[in-house]
Amino acid sequence: MVKLRYFAWVRERIGKAEEDIVLPAEVMSVRDLLLWLKERDEGYANALQHPEAIRVAINQEHADHNEPVGSAREIALFPPMTGG
Repeated sequence: MVKLRYFAWVRERIGKAEEDIVLPAEVMSVRDLLLWLKERDEGYANALQHPEAIRVAINQEHADHNEPVGSAREIALFPPMTGG
């Protein structure tokens, strides 16, 4: 089981701040996770309509979309950073 945490507008569109979930065997990378989540329902699809833009941290360390998720305890999803 892995804890998924959602931040900023990702959280608002999905409708929850976090959830504990058992990932299916076919979800092996961050990219796989984002595509799998996108298929769950309309809120996820809306939040992840451009999955390549989502930033991810695995166990509180930034990860790229090729990173394996196999031993993750926590995966956090963030919107892209903006300047200011």
